[in-house]
Amino acid sequence: MPSYVLTINQRDSREVGDLVGELLRSLRPVDTVVPFQRSVGDEAIGIVPDARSAVDAALIALRHRRWNVGIGVGALGPAAPDGSAGGGGGALPDTQDLRDVGGPGLVYARRAVEDAAKAGVRVPVAVDGPDGQLAEEAQSVLRLIGQLVLTRTDAEWAVLDLMVPGVRGQQKPVAAELGITVQAVSKAVQRSFWNEEHACRPAAERLLALVDAVELPR
Repeated sequence: MPSYVLTINQRDSREVGDLVGELLRSLRPVDTVVPFQRSVGDEAIGIVPDARSAVDAALIALRHRRWNVGIGVGALGPAAPDGSAGGGGGALPDTQDLRDVGGPGLVYARRAVEDAAKAGVRVPVAVDGPDGQLAEEAQSVLRLIGQLVLTRTDAEWAVLDLMVPGVRGQQKPVAAELGITVQAVSKAVQRSFWNEEHACRPAAERLLALVDAVELPR
């Protein structure tokens, strides 16, 4: 099975200070194999169990508009003896420390976050893995979804944070909790393209899962 590594680094730490602690708190709800943790400087890395969790983590980071997000899809295993990102042979070790982990998945995530940080990238998320074409396709879908996330207002998020995808009849209780009308809730959902986001997420997840479906020669 492929492993999913996310490398996330801050875009503006010189202007607003180090916000890695805030990022790590926001990522706590995401399922992980190795929890998100500070790597060096204003950067965090985590390993998640599946493509859905990778998409969840990426969109949480993009929401805050301060992060470059790289998703690496590839094999992982014990770290190389020299502590580099090499290694990766065998099963992923039972660890909570990224220093114990090595393999191509980490390398792909590093390359991806560097791509996400390039000038001119409007939605700073990138994907890399053994199948470059599928990685680009997954990246394209994620960037489209990410654009929806990036353009939402605080007022829209106040509504969306109380919504559960696929549940009917929830607009009235959300309106009551926020002290606004049902019509205001409906407009916030429509303006934010929330339903469209959740309809597109499975496509991004499926493409991510295919990036390493067939290992290519390295």
